[in-house]
Amino acid sequence: MALTETTLIDKIELVENNIIQVRTATTVERDGTEIAKTYHRHSLCPGEDISNEDPKVQAIANAIWTEEVIAAYQALIAKNTL
Repeated sequence: MALTETTLIDKIELVENNIIQVRTATTVERDGTEIAKTYHRHSLCPGEDISNEDPKVQAIANAIWTEEVIAAYQALIAKNTL
């Protein structure tokens, strides 16, 4: 009876205000049959450090987060924190 655990990013979404949402799925299998699956999500805001993210996530962020997008997001946050 062999148990294996696999973790992979199974969904990358662009949501409101150019925020990237990343879903990671962890699957546990016993002898090749899935017996459990859990999900974890985290969000990345424009301009946030992405150096520790998966290369696919980095590629999307680098393509979408232009200087204009980052500036617009920072202005939105500043406006909403006053």
